[in-house]
Amino acid sequence: MAVRSAMPWPLRWVVAAIVLGFCAAIALWAFEFGRDIAGLENGGQAEMQQLRTQLEALKAELEAARAQRDQAQSIANTAGTLVAAEKASSEHVNTQVKQLEVENRRLRDDLGFFEKLIPADATDAVAIRGLQAEGVDNGKIRWQVLVIQSKKNAPELVGKLEIMLTGFSNGKPWTGSASTMPLKITQYGRLEGYLDIPAQVTVKGLTAKVVDGTTVRAAQSIKL
Repeated sequence: MAVRSAMPWPLRWVVAAIVLGFCAAIALWAFEFGRDIAGLENGGQAEMQQLRTQLEALKAELEAARAQRDQAQSIANTAGTLVAAEKASSEHVNTQVKQLEVENRRLRDDLGFFEKLIPADATDAVAIRGLQAEGVDNGKIRWQVLVIQSKKNAPELVGKLEIMLTGFSNGKPWTGSASTMPLKITQYGRLEGYLDIPAQVTVKGLTAKVVDGTTVRAAQSIKL
């Protein structure tokens, strides 16, 4: 049998307290050391707040960039619409310009036509000036004429205009009344139209007559 000396209970408590205190000191040191490493002290909270502030600023900049993008897209869409409208307007203007050019040529032709229609004899009460005719497609003849009352303050002339064709049919002389239209003028009147050429007829001339009742007031003939 072995004999051991027993440690008094108060001493045991002292030793246990020392051990516990030592362990607590080590734990506290480890906590402080870990907190220092983690940066929770010495400005860690301030840095975290600064990071949050920067994040909010970045979010605000992102929203501003999105707004600018949407605005730029809207401007681009508007610009595209304006370009399309401008293109359509330009095409419309070009069409109008072409129409005006055609109208200008027609007016120049009319001016030349009227210049040739100045009465040669001012004593004529009714006169035919500038009788013209030309062949067109589909066996037709286009004609135009100006009827003038050269007398000042002449009364209104109410009558008719007769267009006569002359030529050959199957080798024989031929004359036909191709067109008759009402005529009502005070100073002057321009008339025009198309004539159908009968089959087997070769037209050689055209005559225009101004008829007032049964009286021929003016006449003019041209060769074709």
